Amino acid sequence: MIEDSPDYKPRLKVTYEEEVVPYLMERFSFKNRFEVPKLGKVVVNIGVGEGVRNPQAVESAAKDLAAITGQKPVLIKAKRAVAAFRLRAGMTIGCKVTLRSNRMYEFIDRLLSIAIPRVRDFRGLSRSSFDGRGNYSLGIEEQLVFPEVDYDSIDKVRGMDITVVTTAKNDEEGEALLEALGFPFKVG
Repeated sequence: MIEDSPDYKPRLKVTYEEEVVPYLMERFSFKNRFEVPKLGKVVVNIGVGEGVRNPQAVESAAKDLAAITGQKPVLIKAKRAVAAFRLRAGMTIGCKVTLRSNRMYEFIDRLLSIAIPRVRDFRGLSRSSFDGRGNYSLGIEEQLVFPEVDYDSIDKVRGMDITVVTTAKNDEEGEALLEALGFPFKVG
């Protein structure tokens, strides 16, 4: 793969270095380019509630997540028992992937340019989903917006949570970073 070569840089990373860094240095009057916020990691999570009754559902979700991210997911186990949900401690209830470096930039590029435009009735991402420290979380209702997932091979439509962790000090810097990278936030 070309992505494994040492001098390969994802398209979004080149955009960040050439356009976003100078823009943010000017906007926030940073004196040093190392003060400019950057992307730290992206965590993609699929919770599988029916995994309690159907263990194959977790395997199917993990297969879809591996196809979407290009990385093997970690299975998440329940920390404590909840009798109302018939859940025991140690049961597998979801899967997640943590993306860093080039895979993170490639995933965000695919998310922004391919997956989000395929979401039905999309009106923009909410600006209120920042956590106070510049990190952003969003949810996607179905995994079918990613072209890597084959429509005929899925057993159930599942959603996923995507958390973008940045090095921003506050929400204003984090929002400016993500907006400059091309995140389609709602106007107003």
